[in-house]
Amino acid sequence: MEQHSYMAAQSNLDAVFAALADPTRRAILSRLAHGEASVNEIAAPFEISQPAVSRHLKVLEKAGLVERDVDEQRRPARLKAENMVAAVDWLAEFKAFWGGSFDQLDDILLEMKRTEAKENGP
Repeated sequence: MEQHSYMAAQSNLDAVFAALADPTRRAILSRLAHGEASVNEIAAPFEISQPAVSRHLKVLEKAGLVERDVDEQRRPARLKAENMVAAVDWLAEFKAFWGGSFDQLDDILLEMKRTEAKENGP
């Protein structure tokens, strides 16, 4: 049972990262962070067609990052950011590693500067 839960979580995480891999989809999510918008409103700043925007929205919907309603003739899209939590949590696992790696890099760079200063003299 736990294996199934893990696989489902991995599958959703894969879908989220795949959706976030495209710069247009990231821009769409940024736009939706300011409020819901129609396909026309989302397409306005891009040099792509409305059908292309709709395809991007379908990928974002499949990943659970966007939801759409039917409002008469409009189908406004809205950000569903809670599904990004899994990606943020996964990345947070590496925060200690990154911090330690950057600290080590700082130490190496300081040592290189000291060595260079000694070699070049005062």
